[in-house]
Amino acid sequence: MYKALDEKNQLDWVLWKPFFSGSEAYSTYIWPGLQNTLKAAAMAMIIALPLGAVLGIARLSDHVWVRVPAAVVVEFFRAIPVLVLMIFGLALYAQYTNVNSDDRPLYAVVTGLALYNASVLAEIVRAGILSLPKGQGEAAMAIGLRKGQVMRLILLPQAVTAMLPAIVSQLVVIVKDTALGGAVLTFPELLASANTMSGYYGANTIASFTVVAAIYWIINFSLTSFAGWLEGRLRRRKKSTGAVLGAQDVADIAGTAATGAGGTGGGVDLSGPFVGGGGQRGVHKD
Repeated sequence: MYKALDEKNQLDWVLWKPFFSGSEAYSTYIWPGLQNTLKAAAMAMIIALPLGAVLGIARLSDHVWVRVPAAVVVEFFRAIPVLVLMIFGLALYAQYTNVNSDDRPLYAVVTGLALYNASVLAEIVRAGILSLPKGQGEAAMAIGLRKGQVMRLILLPQAVTAMLPAIVSQLVVIVKDTALGGAVLTFPELLASANTMSGYYGANTIASFTVVAAIYWIINFSLTSFAGWLEGRLRRRKKSTGAVLGAQDVADIAGTAATGAGGTGGGVDLSGPFVGGGGQRGVHKD
């Protein structure tokens, strides 16, 4: 690989110099393209995350008139390539809306990414909720919570931790798939800026695309690192902090209660079993 690149003069310093001396390449080409990439990805995430959650929960509904339409929507958009959705979106915005021609590529990219990734996220949400033990929902129903409350207060918060890695992986896919809009719909995102930049700096194709690939890697690695940190934090918060009293602790409490509470009618009964198990005796209020 090195020999082939060297023979084509792709390793010459003159081709790499624009990225290491001065900021023209970044301010003129890379930064505007990166802004459009992050803008489209952020808009698609904002739409896809809640829409995917709603569709995923709807697929678990006991009502057929809710479950079946949600399943049809999810399976339909999940089966169509995201690029096809973008192309259809561009045609629909041009034919039936008054969206400016300069903004249509952005709208089409966001629409395609939102619909496709919402359907994928819906399956992630559904799988995450179904992975929880059935006893969680049954216990919540037993204390009088309604189905909506069980889902909102019990099941969904627990499933979030389990779903987080898969959700972030899908967010990474959203960031990368914005490049499809630049390749087909002339959306001026980060990858499209590399083509223009390469032509301006004397066909430094390898250098331009290497820098762009490094930027994509930094963005996506930051997302996955943040997800790992957040998942660990959520798991630590859910750990129990309760302590189990040992036999000596119970004896100490019994002695204190017997000597310090004399004449008050209080006492300690060590006849009952300790709920913690292990053959220990428990403290009971007389």
